[in-house]
Amino acid sequence: MTEATATTGRFGRFRNALGESPPLLWSFLYFFCLLSGYYVLRPVREAMGASNDVATVFPPAMIEFFTARGISLKDLTLQILFTCTFLIMLVLQPVYGWLVSRYPRRIFLPVVYGFFIVTLLGFYVMFDSGVPGRGMAFFLWITVFNLFAVAVFWSFMADVYDNVEARRYYGYIGAAGTIGAIVGPMLTRALVERIGIANLMLVSAGFLLMCIVCLLRLRAHAVQREAQRKITSGEVPMGGTVWAGLKLVVKEPLLRWMAVLTLFGVGVGTLLYNEQAAIVRQFYPDPELATAYYANIDLAVNALTLFVQIFVTRALLSRFGIGPALLIPGGAIILGYAALAASPLPLLVAVVQVVTRASEFSLAKPARETIYTRVPREWRYKAGAAIDTVIYRGGDLTFVWVHKFLAAFGSQAVFGAGLLVACGMTMGAFGVLREAKKLPEARARGDGASD
Repeated sequence: MTEATATTGRFGRFRNALGESPPLLWSFLYFFCLLSGYYVLRPVREAMGASNDVATVFPPAMIEFFTARGISLKDLTLQILFTCTFLIMLVLQPVYGWLVSRYPRRIFLPVVYGFFIVTLLGFYVMFDSGVPGRGMAFFLWITVFNLFAVAVFWSFMADVYDNVEARRYYGYIGAAGTIGAIVGPMLTRALVERIGIANLMLVSAGFLLMCIVCLLRLRAHAVQREAQRKITSGEVPMGGTVWAGLKLVVKEPLLRWMAVLTLFGVGVGTLLYNEQAAIVRQFYPDPELATAYYANIDLAVNALTLFVQIFVTRALLSRFGIGPALLIPGGAIILGYAALAASPLPLLVAVVQVVTRASEFSLAKPARETIYTRVPREWRYKAGAAIDTVIYRGGDLTFVWVHKFLAAFGSQAVFGAGLLVACGMTMGAFGVLREAKKLPEARARGDGASD
């Protein structure tokens, strides 16, 4: 079979899948718009985190407070931003838990996206007016947006598709998001110097409005599937306490291993991210040039991700299950960090960054999300969100300060430690696989809630 024939066959299977599963098209469009909206703004966030202009990043009162104590914020930009992000997550996690416990899906899902749209309009005003400290506010906001909005998306997909469908369709849905993640930075690179950073907020808000339309169309399919499975409807509140998600993570072995995998996975990314930020500060001091640089990195990540999703992910999940998809990224990252520990060249840092993020998006993330189709709804919406928010940002907080300490000993020390963290990530993947095999069919079909 020629390459052209194989490609035609893959697109033919995609067309057949669209015919077999009416919600797939709306899921495809939903994730495309969500990641397009996010990736329009992600390069702005990265540029703010790598900025040398502390007046743009931090509010004047904060600069004065630290200056009076002889502390240079320029040397601690990322450490402070990641610390504040974690503290915000601790505050918002019970708020999110209260929301999903007290309100049905038809209310809290549109509310989440509506909130982000309204705040985007606020950031348009801040960037258009040049408000001091806008960088910190935006960095914190978009980090929260990424985690909560994407976590809600995958939790909702587990309401729409069962485990068999997830293995067949999640590769397609992930590819849709990747296409959006390619379109987003392309728009940013093409528009940022023409319309400025402020107007990018409005472009992103338009994508999020379309997400709400898709969400409303998919809700009917989720209700129909739940009725067929004779389980508790997502159209009624789940109940439980606001801390139920974190309690479940502590209680359930599978969720604990998911948390371990997430923690160390964040660690390898955070160590790379900080090294890359140091390079950007040196070579791209202008915010718009830095934004364009990060847009190029995002394009490379998402082009590789799309290639793997089209040619590898679906076949791997359908034929071999989640095992290879969880373990291959760990092996690739271990090799990448070993190479960096031996020769920490700036170009190699960018290459390993691309491979690390692409393997996470194209393989590890879809594999983890198929597990959530086999567990109760409270595990998906509460425990899954807790892992993707508090645990995720706790990892960020931990490793951003670890990097600060290790950086004093040079890049090779950073990457040597990163090699150990990558091994911890792989250990977490083995733990998840072991516990996932223990999921009984009764739990796979059930929808019970625990407190």
